[in-house]
Amino acid sequence: MDHFISIAYERMPSSERSASLYWRMLYTDACILKVLARATIPDLPEEVARECISTLDHAIIVAGASTDEGRRDYIVHKIIKQLQVAREPVCQLPTSKNSVRSLASLPSIRPFVLRGYASDWPAMHEPHQWASVAYLFSVAGPARMVPVEVGDDYRSDDWTQKLLHWDDFLSSLNSEGVSGQHQRHTLYLAQHNLLTQFPQLWEDITVPDIVYAYLTSSDFPNYEPPTNVIINAWLGPERTISPAHTDPFFNCYVQVVGRKTVWLAPPNVAASMYPHDSSPDDTDRSHNPAANNTNPLLSNTSRVDALCVILNPGDLLFFPPGWWHAMRSEDVSFSVSMWF
Repeated sequence: MDHFISIAYERMPSSERSASLYWRMLYTDACILKVLARATIPDLPEEVARECISTLDHAIIVAGASTDEGRRDYIVHKIIKQLQVAREPVCQLPTSKNSVRSLASLPSIRPFVLRGYASDWPAMHEPHQWASVAYLFSVAGPARMVPVEVGDDYRSDDWTQKLLHWDDFLSSLNSEGVSGQHQRHTLYLAQHNLLTQFPQLWEDITVPDIVYAYLTSSDFPNYEPPTNVIINAWLGPERTISPAHTDPFFNCYVQVVGRKTVWLAPPNVAASMYPHDSSPDDTDRSHNPAANNTNPLLSNTSRVDALCVILNPGDLLFFPPGWWHAMRSEDVSFSVSMWF
């Protein structure tokens, strides 16, 4: 085979383009046949295997492993892999008494919290910290307007919505400021795509990969996700309350500023979700952060055995569609929800 390899090598550069292709094909074929002849030796020595791999690399480098429709190229790489595998030591995997659980179907998806998930977001740190009113004003500039809810409970008659200057709303969050002293009703920026309005805020977060996954829910067999991920901001003062309700999508809810207590219950408790007066004996409120003695409408969840969690800055809460949830801000709170 060396004779054919040598002749083909000499003729390749001096031939016309069409003839050169055939000489390169001959060079490749001769290299392949030479290697196959040598590789049939039982217990192939490592040095011989290395020489065979070198011969095939010559076919790739010198002749381009010339072929029609890639067949020779495929053969060359296949032989190289076989020669390399033959030289690799066998890896002994450790044995274990533990086995991977087998499932007949996907398990039910339940809420969970990832503590500190967003702790490395720029929004958590200077100079982009969302806890800074000065920074939040700087990303918008003067004279910007935002939609806010006015009132403690959207089910109350005196609840309304209005457009407010961004700087006035930020001032209202400061209990020490003039606006805070005279604020009669709670002002709450809720379910607003603030990141689209102030695009610089996009640089301060990292959207988790899970929101681009296609998930299913046993509670909603015909579940349809939104066309695009829906990202909203939730910014309000201490003691802002969202009464128990459900949403139609999977939710990744990230707490960026302050703490928030979240109450959760599965879709099958819907029959128990009704308003009722708080009993004087109802002293344990740990399972119902939305309960409020001054407004029985917020106590419609206190008869349900629910999940409860306090989200700290940086925590991510995941919950499926249809889950009842109520929320209470324990401090001035800034959160981001991602429906998918």
